[in-house]
Amino acid sequence: MPVLNVWLRLELRRRWRSLIVLALLVALATGTVLASVAGARRGDTAGPRLLSHTLPADATVLPNQAGFDWDKIRALPEVTALTTFPVTEVPVEGIPEESSGFPFSDAEAMRTIERPVVLDGRIANPDRADEVVVSPKFPVSYHKGVGDTVTLHLYTPRQVDAARATGDIPAPAGPRITARIVGVVRTPFFSDDIHGKGALVPSPGLFAHYRANILGTHETAKNGVYINALLRLKGGEATLPKFRADLARVSGRHDIEVWNQADFFRHYQKVNSFESACLLAFGIAALLAAFVLVGQTVARYTAATVVDLQILRAVGMTPRQTLVAASVAPFLAATAGSTIGVAAAVVASKWMPIGAASLAEPSPGFDVDWAVLGTGWVVVPVIVLIGAAGSAWLALAARRAQVSPKRSSVAIAAARAGLPVPVVVGARFALEPGRGHSAVPVRPALIGAVIGVLGVLAAFTFSAGVSDAVEHSERFGQTNQLESFIGFNGKDFAPPTVVPRVLAALAKDRDVAAVNDARIAVAESDNDTSVTMYTYAPTREPYPVVLSEGTLPRGTGEVVLAPTSAGRLHAHVGSVIRFSGSKGSYPLRVSGIGFVPVGSHNGYDDGGWLTAGGYDRLFAEFKDHLAEIALRPGADPAAVAPRLQAAASVVTGGTSIGLEPPAEPTQVAELEDIRVLPIVLGGFLLLLALGAVGHALATAVRRRRHDMAVLRALGMTRWQSRGVVVTQATLLAAVGLIFGVPLGLALARILWRHVARTTPLDYHPPLAIWALLLIVPVALVLANLLAAWPGQRAARLQVGQTLRTE
Repeated sequence: MPVLNVWLRLELRRRWRSLIVLALLVALATGTVLASVAGARRGDTAGPRLLSHTLPADATVLPNQAGFDWDKIRALPEVTALTTFPVTEVPVEGIPEESSGFPFSDAEAMRTIERPVVLDGRIANPDRADEVVVSPKFPVSYHKGVGDTVTLHLYTPRQVDAARATGDIPAPAGPRITARIVGVVRTPFFSDDIHGKGALVPSPGLFAHYRANILGTHETAKNGVYINALLRLKGGEATLPKFRADLARVSGRHDIEVWNQADFFRHYQKVNSFESACLLAFGIAALLAAFVLVGQTVARYTAATVVDLQILRAVGMTPRQTLVAASVAPFLAATAGSTIGVAAAVVASKWMPIGAASLAEPSPGFDVDWAVLGTGWVVVPVIVLIGAAGSAWLALAARRAQVSPKRSSVAIAAARAGLPVPVVVGARFALEPGRGHSAVPVRPALIGAVIGVLGVLAAFTFSAGVSDAVEHSERFGQTNQLESFIGFNGKDFAPPTVVPRVLAALAKDRDVAAVNDARIAVAESDNDTSVTMYTYAPTREPYPVVLSEGTLPRGTGEVVLAPTSAGRLHAHVGSVIRFSGSKGSYPLRVSGIGFVPVGSHNGYDDGGWLTAGGYDRLFAEFKDHLAEIALRPGADPAAVAPRLQAAASVVTGGTSIGLEPPAEPTQVAELEDIRVLPIVLGGFLLLLALGAVGHALATAVRRRRHDMAVLRALGMTRWQSRGVVVTQATLLAAVGLIFGVPLGLALARILWRHVARTTPLDYHPPLAIWALLLIVPVALVLANLLAAWPGQRAARLQVGQTLRTE
């Protein structure tokens, strides 16, 4: 032990710079890996933790009926808590409509149901009309947080009545309320969207004090403002079937839409889990890169240390003492590095989790996951210790190894073909691992080259799939570029005879490919699943619908189901399912699986298509009535819309129709959110490849300098010595390209097909054309750049000195 203490003190004085570099490398690797793994765990559990902190709603009930009797629903035995909200926004001066949430109409909200996690301040007082709460994105987007004020500008009761009758929404002329933001809150229902800017929700006191300004003077009129509700149920999701049956019994309606909130949570959890898996894959890639970069640093350090320790072995140091002496300094450096890395991971936790999971995190900010950080803090120094001891043992064993090295068939073939000496020797260096002191990490270099090419090409190809989906809305089945809202709750804004003429006028435009007359209502299946049904009723040309299988409905007894609805119903093409509407219950055969437009009550993957006759068989009225307008390729919606409005105004006698771009599926933003992750992952895999190949090139020149010296003595020139290293690098890159390109393409397409199936979206094989064209020249250039310094060392080799010392 005294000898080891003396040796350690000498090492710390003599090689402290190398040990600091090793400690920093360990710190960087440890911090990156642990932050990624801990962030992935945090993101994957964000949703469940938010649910456990709140009292989340189990269902959203949407009768969309003015004057609906909610007291009967409250009295149902399955209902634990219920809160209602009028389906109307409260105008906020300077804040867009999409950031103004529905006002709750009773004090149950955010208390007995959807009790929020309060991130700042407090929840609003239900007795005050001048208090509001906001979601976390709101202060960032609008620079208004707790303590700041906003101005709520309400409509007059007469304005509300007129708006419901005509569909025209005027500028508010009612009371102005200066309201104070008292809290920043988060609940499963009241949370931010990925592409949203945050939301503001008034206190229930606003509804209590200004009821007429929100509902108008005719609350029970057919076209009055309707009130919907959030419910918590005894037994949660499992109670939904019984609740639906009781809801139909007490309301006398079988067409009331009931959203299962658990379905939404499952979707968000799927997105969170996918992003967490990407972050975990990033951590694994960083770990592999760390093994290469830190491993080769440890190997070089211990190999040099063993050479120095040979002197002490001559005076009695045992092999065991040699291993300990060579390993103790790297172990201490790794201990310091892992400590710094753990601290860095704690700092990085402030920005975790990433992506969609950050919108569900109940405790944003610093987080210490000791299960991950504590394990990493202990394991990393142990791994370095094992690696240092193993490298020292191999260095000692190399002096005794006498096994004949394996020969490469490629190098043998090159020699038999009479290829130049640099090519033959370079092939040996690239493909023959050698034995003893001349051993070169050939296999790690080959594997690293393949993984690098595979990772980069797979990352860019996957990213190309994301870009294609984001830029082409038809991948989500959204084939319309404009839509017009022409009626709701069974009443069109224009006389019934005028609507067909308006649609015909729109369809005549030169830039319009098709117009679909879409009446929308909700049907209930036998297993209590709500399905939003659209009429497929094109005005002139067939309206484009993206089908994954089957055909469009041809008769009154057929239906096309969207993928998620089909999954909930366990349906496939040919299945027969009984649906109930306001006019009765009928069996429908599934003729196809395809996407539907995004609506106020459904996503693009949730709903169905019926013929006009099939719709009239099920429903007496509609919830919404829209004209879906598909434009010809290349047409600009902004330029076409004024022309269509002018054409419609001729038919309606000067009355203009509203034309808006359709809502974008939330999945578009979710995909955009993960676009960068594959690229970063590919970058780390590229770093792994560069480290492995660069290490192999440098090691080959150092460990096989005797072979190079002999060849130089026999007449090989300096430029030929460089050629040996260039050939070695080129062969490593070539092997990486031969195997990495097809594997990368295949892997990216397999992953993208999985994403397309689970998102869901219409699968198109992704192709990153520029990445595919550039991968070969870039790989060869990078490999030869890595060969520059080892080639310089090979060219400047001191032949005489090397032959004397070997």
